[in-house]
Amino acid sequence: MTCTKESVMIDGVEVVLNEEMNETEIAAYIAYGREKYAGKIIEGMEITVDGDDVNLTYHFAAVPFQRIRRITGYLVGTLDRFNNAKHAEVRDRVKHNYA
Repeated sequence: MTCTKESVMIDGVEVVLNEEMNETEIAAYIAYGREKYAGKIIEGMEITVDGDDVNLTYHFAAVPFQRIRRITGYLVGTLDRFNNAKHAEVRDRVKHNYA
């Protein structure tokens, strides 16, 4: 099947084309991106054909970020795994204000 100049959804990825292209070729570009950027989720991509060149632009899903702090000598994101002694250290520690 040939996809026309538009936005098309293939294998869970929204693909924007500037020229007609075979669906098998688009799927190969998606597979290439998933292999090259393993660990990232591709939400969309733009395929721009310029003569003999094909420019691929991938759009990735946002990565959740958790704040990491150094508390009582440990790098932690949350305090939920601390025992009672570590909770007491956190409660009793001196917090410094920056001017």
